[in-house]
Amino acid sequence: MEKIVIGRKDVADFPSFGLVKVPVKIDTGAYTSSIHCDYVELVQMNGKTQLEVRFFDQNGMKAASYFFEKFKEKVVRSSSGEGEKRYFIEGEITLFDKKIKTLFSLTRRIRMKTPVLLGRKLLNKNFVVDSSKVYLSKNKKRHTVNIS
Repeated sequence: MEKIVIGRKDVADFPSFGLVKVPVKIDTGAYTSSIHCDYVELVQMNGKTQLEVRFFDQNGMKAASYFFEKFKEKVVRSSSGEGEKRYFIEGEITLFDKKIKTLFSLTRRIRMKTPVLLGRKLLNKNFVVDSSKVYLSKNKKRHTVNIS
């Protein structure tokens, strides 16, 4: 399978989370991808522990709550060596009209320019990064023509 060239920034959809046209930054230094969320709490529903998550949509508005029965909890180390406990969930991202399942860490990225970082675990199997390019998937969608 031939890998797709992706730039350092792009825009993606996250159908699993009801999010469209979300700015993403490519981060080859990160192993997993991370997504900004406003609220993350463990809750009891129907006798099961679930993870309640609220994401921000592309306009900075709060999205609806999503509940995950399957999640992981791990300590993530920053480049400075500091550890932070994070929850991880599986979700789908759509880039270049391709749906890809991957693991996302949930974190507050409120002060960051982009709400999503895409890490090596997603990139390695699917993409080659050209840091001189931006918005390749977004621009491809604009030029797509449906022929009937």
